[in-house]
Amino acid sequence: MSAPALNEEIEMGFFADSNEVDKYIGGVFRAANDHPESGPKMRAAGINLRVLYTDPDTEMWVKMHEPALDVHTGADEDKADITLMMRADTGDKFWRGEYNLAVGLAKGEVKAKGPVNKILKLVPLTKPLFPMYRELVAEKDASANA
Repeated sequence: MSAPALNEEIEMGFFADSNEVDKYIGGVFRAANDHPESGPKMRAAGINLRVLYTDPDTEMWVKMHEPALDVHTGADEDKADITLMMRADTGDKFWRGEYNLAVGLAKGEVKAKGPVNKILKLVPLTKPLFPMYRELVAEKDASANA
């Protein structure tokens, strides 16, 4: 394998591996549980959300049920009510507040199985969490830009 030419740009994803996807995106979902506005509404949704990320490949589950959100990666025996499929970088842009999920679904950049209307009803609950996500990734951003 030869080294890239100096004028070639190597596209690297934001996340180094699935552990980072879990740390940051999973982390914001975990933090959502304690958010005074979003937490109770997400728990009341009663939805099992499965997100299949690529680059890096990560299967994430967010079970929105009382008494607490259950967020983990890896396979799960439960049935998903909704499955979303997207690049992990798309998830990162969404949580930064830079990506419209409805537009992504319409363009086919994000694929969904299950009642999409249910997930679109939850999207407004994520908006108050964007600053929490940006805080989570601030250190990684700083080291990437150093």
